[in-house]
Amino acid sequence: MSGPPAGTSRVDASIVIPFIIFTAIWGSTWIIIRDQVGSVPPQWSVAYRFMIAAVAMALVAKLKKQSLKMDRGGLIAATVLGVTQFSVNFNSVYAAEQFITSGVVATVFAILLIPNSLLAWAFLDQKPNRRFLAAGVVAVCGVGLLFLNELRSSPVSNQHIAIGLGLTLLGLMGASSANVYQAGKEARRHPLLALLAWSMAIGAIIDCILAFIIAGPPVAEARLGYWAGVIYLALFGSVLCFALYFPVVRKIGPGKAAYSSVMVPIIAMSLSTLFEAYRWSPLAIAGAALALGGMLLALAGRRRPMLVTAPDAA
Repeated sequence: MSGPPAGTSRVDASIVIPFIIFTAIWGSTWIIIRDQVGSVPPQWSVAYRFMIAAVAMALVAKLKKQSLKMDRGGLIAATVLGVTQFSVNFNSVYAAEQFITSGVVATVFAILLIPNSLLAWAFLDQKPNRRFLAAGVVAVCGVGLLFLNELRSSPVSNQHIAIGLGLTLLGLMGASSANVYQAGKEARRHPLLALLAWSMAIGAIIDCILAFIIAGPPVAEARLGYWAGVIYLALFGSVLCFALYFPVVRKIGPGKAAYSSVMVPIIAMSLSTLFEAYRWSPLAIAGAALALGGMLLALAGRRRPMLVTAPDAA
């Protein structure tokens, strides 16, 4: 059979398959992060995660025959990503889960498509079309209902909710800044795996410094489940997911790639149903339906977030 006619859209497996994988894995990480917030200060849990991730990502880069040598521009790009993505973002998220539930944090992060789209428009000249904007409004309304449901069921005080939300929004802006920056010309100049290895290493150094300042000397937990969680988050939630996610961002843009974040809280709540006896209220069901509807609306057009009509220019 011949391929699709010129100018028509076709499914690109290099986008669809990674999208499914990193969305599913990130949907599972919220429960594990919650388990990390205990006797070990969250700052040290983040530091351990990215010390392991940096070493693993460097090994992956070498296996893929990518040189780890970086020029000045590469080190600057790695520092920007290390600060925004692997320090500000993750330290904020882990700290937020000390004050509010993982479900609330996950649902707030589901609006990542908004700052991603706005920053991509401002700095990458990627103006969202009307269908994408309409789909985004529908999805955000769904996320809003999920968020309202989580707040209603949360037993914590309004003060703790405010602190948790502030930390979550700080993490959200860190992640969004990193998403858009790495899709720009300067970051795209460098081999992605090597850039990620340096970014994670720089992030881990900053995380260790923050942990010393905030929590004091390193604290370790002997529990096997804790370290299994750290390793899972480092290897799967960090090394694998970011190696898959950033290429998708570069192909379809930060706004469209952020649709993954709309699905993540639904997956997280579904896993919570299986392992934590989470009960779906009518409000949560309505929110999930709207969030999924927003994605379907985005996929219904001729130029879909998961479809391509030309190879990546990079």
